Amino acid sequence: MTVSHPHARTLLRDAARGALSRREFLTRATSLGLTTGAAYGLLGLVPAPARAQERRPGGTLRIQQDVRALKDPRLYDWPQMANVTRGWLEYLVRYERDGSFSPMLLESWEIDEDATGYTLRIRPGVTWSDGTDFTAEDVAFNIGRWCEQAVEGNTMAPRMGALIDEETGQAREGAIEVSGDGVVRLALSRPDVTLIASFSDFSAAIVPRDFSGDPLETKGTGAYAPAEYEVGVRAAIEKREGHDWWGAEVFGPATLDRIEFIDYGTDPASWFAAADAGEIDMVYESVGEFIDLFDTIGWTLSEADTSATVVIRANQSSAPYDDVRVRRALQMATDNATLLELGYSGRGAEAANHHVAPIQPDFADIGPSTYAPDEAMALLEDAGQAGFAFDIVSLDDDWRRNTADAMAAMLRDAGLSVSRSVVPGATFWNNWTQYPLSATDWGHRPLGIQTYALAYKSGVPWNETAFSNEDFDRVLSEAEGIADADRRAELMGELETILREEGVVVQPFWRATFRHARPEVVGAEQHPTFEIHPYELGLSA
Repeated sequence: MTVSHPHARTLLRDAARGALSRREFLTRATSLGLTTGAAYGLLGLVPAPARAQERRPGGTLRIQQDVRALKDPRLYDWPQMANVTRGWLEYLVRYERDGSFSPMLLESWEIDEDATGYTLRIRPGVTWSDGTDFTAEDVAFNIGRWCEQAVEGNTMAPRMGALIDEETGQAREGAIEVSGDGVVRLALSRPDVTLIASFSDFSAAIVPRDFSGDPLETKGTGAYAPAEYEVGVRAAIEKREGHDWWGAEVFGPATLDRIEFIDYGTDPASWFAAADAGEIDMVYESVGEFIDLFDTIGWTLSEADTSATVVIRANQSSAPYDDVRVRRALQMATDNATLLELGYSGRGAEAANHHVAPIQPDFADIGPSTYAPDEAMALLEDAGQAGFAFDIVSLDDDWRRNTADAMAAMLRDAGLSVSRSVVPGATFWNNWTQYPLSATDWGHRPLGIQTYALAYKSGVPWNETAFSNEDFDRVLSEAEGIADADRRAELMGELETILREEGVVVQPFWRATFRHARPEVVGAEQHPTFEIHPYELGLSA
């Protein structure tokens, strides 16, 4: 097969010499515009066939899942929000379980050789639910609104930096242009090869140009429509009557009449009880001891390796956590292997306190973190904080609570004074960025650099550590534009080293995640980012 795109040629060369894993090649090649079939073909492989199990038409499916208050999708901070609205608000790009990217509302895309120009081609034949055509202008409108830095909580803005005018905090003049029949052209101020991955994120749902801010009161391009929504209780979507959904030819028909999302709270025991009583057909996630318990009632298990994790982080705006010696002491007093075993029953992989996972294509191996409890107390003494009383705050649930409990025990063994505050979910998430020392879970991202831009870049909305480092920001900006595997790994190694040496987080393990469903349910496989695609769900024929 002839490979004409310069970036693709580089990736194929790196794959041939063993510098890239299969997953890394698929992620990076498809993000550059190769189809999944073409990317597999370059590796001499055939992609896995589409799901062969037949779905019968009709029926209702009941899913255990948090029902969180909705808001403008660019402000979404939980995938559960998107799982409901994905029924009618769709995406330009879809992130697949194998790490590849597939076109959705985009038909294809191309990236210029220097990664400063993108050509986005709109899928023809897509219509909004009111029958009007989906157009390139709709795409340009959405990318423009993602660039609005002044919108508080806009998590898309940090990812659109190469399109934004820093003086106005909005898209630069000429950065987003409708340049032909169904074509949007993006002109970046600097190279950035991460935009396609960002287009697939759960915050990147496509809304119409007359969007009022309420997802429940807007048209969409999807096969379903909102039918019911009560925060903390239940949400439901129903197949839209009279709407010829464009995706039937691409993904197959949406078969279910109704999908319900039922909120049973944060206690996994209540999820299992609902399953055992026949009240639900599928869970959002199976955790802890309940993974084995679901097996005992005959439900089907699926698993995903992910970069999802928990971080026990200090907020550097609160003393004494503004002292790197204190932060490093917390790392050195904590054995990550023990936290994996006690906090997550060993169902994952040990991490190294820098929040980039081996499953992510831009991972650089800088070695394990150091466990040295004696040195930890020496650091605290040097900082004058040997007698400080630490309090670790966590959600009152399963693995997050267990992980924080295990860390607290290890810190006490090292001689630190430690207490624990365990709070309900609603209380915790109302204040999650402000706690001085707390345990927060982070979901999977296709690229480690996306996590860094969302969580550790100076001043971004989700920077719960208050970490701000000019060198980190500079190298991060440079790394976003690098396609070459060796050079990018070098820069990612620098970033990982800065994050760890600054003691920003105790990040102990990578989570394998699990999902159970009744055997009759089709399309319920666990996704690395917990995505649920309503149009793929069904009941077996």
